[in-house]
Amino acid sequence: MKCGAQLSLYVMADDFVRVILSSLDAIAPYRDRLRIETDDISTLVVGPPELIFPTMRELFVAAARSGHHVAMHATISRGCPGEPDMDICSPEQPSAFDEDLERRKTHAAQAVTDAPSTGQRVTVQFSLYPLGPADYMDEIYGCIDFLKASPVFDRAKNYCTRLAGDAGPVFEALSQAWLSFGDPSAHVAIDLTASANSPSKDAAA
Repeated sequence: MKCGAQLSLYVMADDFVRVILSSLDAIAPYRDRLRIETDDISTLVVGPPELIFPTMRELFVAAARSGHHVAMHATISRGCPGEPDMDICSPEQPSAFDEDLERRKTHAAQAVTDAPSTGQRVTVQFSLYPLGPADYMDEIYGCIDFLKASPVFDRAKNYCTRLAGDAGPVFEALSQAWLSFGDPSAHVAIDLTASANSPSKDAAA
């Protein structure tokens, strides 16, 4: 299968070029296991499914540590039937999907609990789309149950779920939503927007 993300990073500052370029240093440890392509709209990151969200986390946190208001929009996809299989996307860890839904929720919750802290607060809203199977809503409801029980759940919104907290557990919750819900052989996508250092009152809540 093919696993990856199309992401765009926005820094609300005059020196946004410096902030973005310097933030790229944070993903250096992952570069030898990823395919990265950038154009004038977005950056494509392709590789093992377990590395997609850690890469996004490191890039976003590095930019957010500038102190500027930073936002990221991303579309994350695995198993799209219209994309070619790529060896670089082979999972580095076995899938937990052979476990039943309750065990997967427990496994995902523990991963969020164990996630290291980054010291950077973020807020995210996202939607999960497990495409194809007729029972896709069972997977969505299972994911919602997992998120509501997690320490980073903020609130449900129309068409999406909002998470807030330290970037470590927040991005781990996103990764678990993508990896633990939706059949590994099916097409599963996430649409998300992340924000840090926003001047709005909601960000300080």
